[in-house]
Parts: sequence; structure tokens; C-alpha cells
Amino acid sequence: MYNLLKGKRGIIFGALDENSIAWKTAERVHAEGGKFVLTNAPIAMRMGKINELAEKTGSEIIPADATNLEDLENLIVKAQEVLGGKLDFVLHSIGMSVNVRKKRHYTDQNYDWTHKGWDVSAVSFHKVMQTLYKQDAMNEWGSIVALTYMAAQRTFPDYNDMADNKAYLESIARSFGYFFGTDKKVRVNTISQSPTPTTAGQGVKGFDGFIAYADKMSPLGNASAQDCADYTVSLFSDLTRKITMQNLFHDGGFSNVGVSNAVMEQFVGEE
Repeated sequence: MYNLLKGKRGIIFGALDENSIAWKTAERVHAEGGKFVLTNAPIAMRMGKINELAEKTGSEIIPADATNLEDLENLIVKAQEVLGGKLDFVLHSIGMSVNVRKKRHYTDQNYDWTHKGWDVSAVSFHKVMQTLYKQDAMNEWGSIVALTYMAAQRTFPDYNDMADNKAYLESIARSFGYFFGTDKKVRVNTISQSPTPTTAGQGVKGFDGFIAYADKMSPLGNASAQDCADYTVSLFSDLTRKITMQNLFHDGGFSNVGVSNAVMEQFVGEE
């Protein structure tokens, strides 16, 4: 390890179990010398193993519903008290679609569910940053990262309304990134990750088949949750101070490939 985050403090949203990218990121941040508080919605905490991660990394847990401004205000005040100062990094690793969970087709959405998913998956990122901004809770050259997926740019039929949520999330990163950069010298980016077998990801129809397809399309193969944790740490570090308002593809090259020989062979066979 390189002590890339020695002396840095932050908040990690969304660690559920050892399959989640937020969990792997917390472990890697800890290994690089960073300190943080863990947070998740109370219902998600009951489903997951966050206490195990807190013990492993010597971290405190502060429950918070990321869609609730009062919860967020409390979280950010308490996090600074626990950690002993302003924050240097924040990871937003939150996403949920009730329509996907309840198997409602994109052409037959329940709009109450759509609104709930939009609030949890995208608007919560604005709420987190607005609260950080108003409290002046970030140190200069701090880094805020949210996780996204390239269904924001291209159509993946079974990704449903999560595709719309991710597109909105990425727009928030650009829009808020301007103000956070200009006013506070804080950078804001999104990481567009390979399909990853997290608890949330596995809820998408046909997910196993798509992971295999993406792996065959990507020159370097799919990026794992551990790979994403490593990349996130680099964005939290001082080595990436001038990267902001970017949607950064972390997908083994998938996003720039039209077709690969490995995929073509499935259709035409080897000549």
C-alpha cells in the first residue's frame, strides 16, 4: 500500500455486504490510511453486514436516509465531530429501482415507484452535496465520487428506469461540480463501472448473461468491485486534483468497442 489517503477523512455511503463496491472501497481506503464513517439507510443496515465492516476498519456507523435532509445534516455534523475535522472524500454508492425489483416493465411504470427510485438513486446525490456545500464541510481539494453505469448513455432494455436515474446522477455531478470547484476547490466525478455482481446489480433481469457478454466485449475484461475500489481511491487521493465534472468509464474498454472478435465468433463461428 502507498499511504495515499493518510490523514484524510470522509464518508462512505452504501456499504451493504462484501459484494458491494462501497464495502471494497472502505477496505481499500482503510488500507491507504484514510479514516471514515460508514452510513446507510436503517432498512439497508438491517439487511446487510455493515457492523462487521465497521469493526474491521475501526469506523463508526451513522445511520441516515440519504433522501432525508435532516438525516444528512445530522450525518455530516456528526461525521466531522467523530473524525475531528472537515472531510476530504465522500463516496455515493446508492441505487434502487422499485420498478426493477417488482418486475414492472419500462413501458408500464408505476410512477410512485419511479419517483422513489429517482430520489434514492439520483436526487440523493444532490441532497448530499447541497448539505456538504451549505455546511462548508469539505476541505479544499476534496473529492466526491458517485457510482454510475453506461446505461445512462446507451440502451440496455432490462436496466429499466435505473438508466434514467443514472443519466440524471451524471448531470448532477457536472452541474454541482462547477459550483463546488469554483467556490470550494472540491472535485466531483462519477465512475461508470463495468456490470458488477453486487446485491443490487443481481436484481436486474438477465444480469449473468450480460456480465459474460460485457467481458467478451472488453479488451481488458470486466472491472471487478475491487478494481473499482482501487480506482476510487486514486480519485480520492491528491494525485487527481485537477479531475472534476467527469464521467469516467472504468470498464476494461467496453464503452469504446463496437464489436469484438470474441462476440462475433458467437454468431458466425471461426473462419
